[in-house]
Parts: sequence; C-alpha cells; structure tokens
Amino acid sequence: MAYKISDDCISCGLCAENCPVEAITEGDGKYEIDADKCIDCGTCAENCPVEAPKAE
Repeated sequence: MAYKISDDCISCGLCAENCPVEAITEGDGKYEIDADKCIDCGTCAENCPVEAPKAE
C-alpha cells in the first residue's frame, strides 16, 4: 500500500530528496506521492521531521 502525505507537511522536501523511486513531487502547499510509483519502503516517513507521510 502506498504512503500518503498529510496536511501536516511543511514542504521541507526531505521526503522527495530521499525517495529511491522519485515518487514524490512538490504539490500545491504540500508534497504529494504518486501511488503508482510508491514501493511502500517508508523512507519518506523515516526522513520527515513532522511525520507527514502515513501508510494508507
């Protein structure tokens, strides 16, 4: 199951910088994860300072 970024996102970009499959892009006000590219590795959640990425 893919991760999804909550509204807690502060747009720091750490999730996108560390995503091994480049599934994360900057969206409108927060980063977004492409569910088709996400491999559910959890790297985004591990690097997020505000725990915005959540497993769906």
